[in-house]
Amino acid sequence: MKTRTLLAIGLLGLTGAGAGWAGIPIERWTQASGAQVNLVSSRSIPMVDVQLDFDAGDRRDPASQAGLASATAGMIGKGVLAAGSEVALDENALGEAWADLGASFSAHAGSDRMTFALRSLSYPDLLRRATALAARQLAHPALDASIWAREREGLKAALRESNTRPATVAGRAFAQAVYGDHPYGYDTTEESLARIEVPDMRAFHRMHIQACRAKVTVVGDVDRQQADQLVRQLLEPLVLQSSASGCGALPGVREVQPLKQALERRIAFPSAQAHVLIGQPGYPRNGPDHFALTVGNYILGGGGFVSRLTQEVREKRGLSYSVYSAFAPGLHAGAFTIGLETRPDQAKQALDVARSVLNEFVTQGPTPEELKDAQDHLIGGFALLIDSNRKLLGNVANMAWNDLPLDYLDTWTQRVSAVTVADIRRAFARVLQPERQVTVVLGEATP
Repeated sequence: MKTRTLLAIGLLGLTGAGAGWAGIPIERWTQASGAQVNLVSSRSIPMVDVQLDFDAGDRRDPASQAGLASATAGMIGKGVLAAGSEVALDENALGEAWADLGASFSAHAGSDRMTFALRSLSYPDLLRRATALAARQLAHPALDASIWAREREGLKAALRESNTRPATVAGRAFAQAVYGDHPYGYDTTEESLARIEVPDMRAFHRMHIQACRAKVTVVGDVDRQQADQLVRQLLEPLVLQSSASGCGALPGVREVQPLKQALERRIAFPSAQAHVLIGQPGYPRNGPDHFALTVGNYILGGGGFVSRLTQEVREKRGLSYSVYSAFAPGLHAGAFTIGLETRPDQAKQALDVARSVLNEFVTQGPTPEELKDAQDHLIGGFALLIDSNRKLLGNVANMAWNDLPLDYLDTWTQRVSAVTVADIRRAFARVLQPERQVTVVLGEATP
């Protein structure tokens, strides 16, 4: 199955003034393994970027083993097992092999997904060898117990150091209060790391990293046939090792629950600045209000110096150098957050002003002038979101991950333009409840 759309992007600055607008074809198809492939063919430079996403992020961590997904991703680059005629490679030999190819392969676990990224020149023999090495690393990581023992101690030391940073302590308290017992709020600790062993990583990898679960995005100097073959080569070892077990559905993950009442956390901490966080569960990425909330948040606190929060908290009262608001939608309702730092003796005043600005915005929405300015800025900056292969890769991968339509980027500016003041008011009133929010104040001056 294959579908195609044309994504209109501004080529001004890439091919010279007057180049106008051109279409970039985005192709999507599903391989026999069940892997979904998304391709943007770009022949301008001999480079290929590949991103593979799996439902193997932090939301899949067991409660008692918070950090399992991230630990597994971190161990992917620490060596590969022998496979067929290929000898095993320890972490040093693996690093040298990638350096010899002039290519790179990495793994990272976020809240929802585990992401693997391959970058290589597109010269056929070089790309084939880079893909073969990435396929081994993807399917047959060494996951050596002695290496994990070393890495775990390093992670524990990093956690102890992070506990001395006020922003980290405040952020952790905020996430736990907002998300409750949802995996988004799990806290990786020395104790949870101590419960993670190599067999746990192997089981996690075997269950979640399967070809049938892959969403693959390819951007660069390949056509559809070449991209299809590249992805088949990347996933072939996974297909072979999972053919016997099949590809059943993963267990469901419960939704983030709305807050039932306001929660406050006051944390004593020897900090030169008080850290203030206000927020609540926001919305999932597939929610119907995404564009209204995106435009509205730019006006509220996402637009830097032109935002209401900056004007009221910083410009008019000098209470903080920086203040912001943000939504973090995911597969579940990611947090809405207002954040600022201020002098400890000004924390209460800054908090009161921020709450007042939020309350007014939720009930009344923006002015028509604020809306027009926000739309002009967002639409004017759109081309900068897709002006390189890597940016385009990230955007197309996000489309695939969130099951967005193929014309999503093609219609992005129109959707932003269509947002009205009433849309923003309705969306904010539906998603946010200022009377039931989490407030974390760390380092506030003692009366």
